[in-house]
Amino acid sequence: MTTHADFSQTETIHDLLIIGGGINGAGIARDATGRGLKVMLVEKDDLASHTSSASTKLIHGGLRYLEYYEFRLVREALNERERLLKIAPHIIWPMRFILPHSAMLRPAWLLRTGLFLYDNLCRTMTLPKTRSLRLQDEAAGRVLRPDYVRGFEYSDGWVQDSRLVVLNAQDAARRGATICTRTRLISAERHQSHWVAILEDTLTGETRQVTARALINAAGPWVAELLQDRLSIESRNHVRLVKGSHIVVPRQFDTEQAYILQNPDKRIVFAIPYEKDFTLIGTTDIPWDQDPGSVTISADEIAYLCESVNRYFKRAITPQDVVWSYAGVRPLYDDHSGSASAVTRDYRLDIDHSAAPVLSVFGGKITTYRKLAEHALEKLAPHLKGLTTISWTADAPLPGGDFQRTDFDRYVASLQRRVAGLSQQTATRLVRNYGTLVETVMLPIETGGASLGARIGADLHEGEVNYLMTHEWARSAEDILWRRSKLGLRFSSEDITKLQDYMACRLQQNAAGQETDDKEVA
Repeated sequence: MTTHADFSQTETIHDLLIIGGGINGAGIARDATGRGLKVMLVEKDDLASHTSSASTKLIHGGLRYLEYYEFRLVREALNERERLLKIAPHIIWPMRFILPHSAMLRPAWLLRTGLFLYDNLCRTMTLPKTRSLRLQDEAAGRVLRPDYVRGFEYSDGWVQDSRLVVLNAQDAARRGATICTRTRLISAERHQSHWVAILEDTLTGETRQVTARALINAAGPWVAELLQDRLSIESRNHVRLVKGSHIVVPRQFDTEQAYILQNPDKRIVFAIPYEKDFTLIGTTDIPWDQDPGSVTISADEIAYLCESVNRYFKRAITPQDVVWSYAGVRPLYDDHSGSASAVTRDYRLDIDHSAAPVLSVFGGKITTYRKLAEHALEKLAPHLKGLTTISWTADAPLPGGDFQRTDFDRYVASLQRRVAGLSQQTATRLVRNYGTLVETVMLPIETGGASLGARIGADLHEGEVNYLMTHEWARSAEDILWRRSKLGLRFSSEDITKLQDYMACRLQQNAAGQETDDKEVA
């Protein structure tokens, strides 16, 4: 597997050069490689390092989009929810949501109608359907203020968003794709039948030239900039940048359900159980016209999210309770809606084939990434010889996802039996992250069992770090603590330093080993 840009390779003609290592780029890379194309994906930072790791981490149809009559989008998303639950049962799982009714906001009949549609737009829905609640008769309702009497409970899905990106890239690499992180597109020269691109390794400054028959611009917030500044192409489509911010606080309720909270401004805020000991709260919708790469939550957004929760829950929170926050810029397709909240979450695919083709992705949401990839390849099919039109990703498990959801607890118990002293909490986290690949995280020991190696911090051990660096393109402590996992919530500053030192040592050893191999080949 290619874990970084190899600038010593000889010239190879790729069928596709994909710019952008978020969910759309990774999803297209997986699908295209499985259809027989020679694919290279380049990402200037880490995989999922921007929009795709800054989501609310839901696989959902988008209940509120029904209010904007986006029935096609919601139906597609609900169908995709079912497919993703099956192909990635380790990183995606069902979750029930409590929707309290407020007499000052949407009427109960409107909520009931919307939820009825939500339950029936997907004919293959396997999750439990909506039920009406008397909130004070339910454990999940008694954490709410007593003036909320009625409500509803419905189903959606939860996802480890960054891991979804990594697993798509990992499967693409296994099938032959070249995945280059920390690699930036400098420029691309267009010819009638191909593109010639100049790439730069952002760590070493080295450059190389690659040739591809087609480009895919999946640069997210930078999609328009890349088209204009790097490819010199004008597009009739545009993106509208919207900042979404989230906060994490100590766990606010003991129930397993999440909550969807209506606000007077008609926005929706979620409060979701998070990493066992925390609650995730978000998101905001703020127009953004600054650099998408340097976005942070504002004090006003923190106050807004706290106020949204305090409007509903008995237990109040303040900005001082926030233990972590994150913000990202969503590159939404600009449909010229008046407010940021009303901008469509649908996507547009813009193909220019006046010479060698380039396809640009505008908008989209994490739930529909797989379908977006199918549509992208459908558009490119007339321009790429050898691309099979057979769709295959709907039923093919992502790496580690080749098991039935009902077998999850069995895998956890089996791992505990194999690794002496392994707690159920750590075993559960490992199976949640790696599924059936969890064995490859282990270090074999002479007695025939397995070990995670020395502990670095929290429940992160050397074996897992080795795996993430070798197989998942992790190059920094941030890659591991905030994208491959959320263990940053439990790491001390001393633990972070220890992890950084360990990774630096591993990288030096790998570089020395590569240099030795090169000399032997020479």
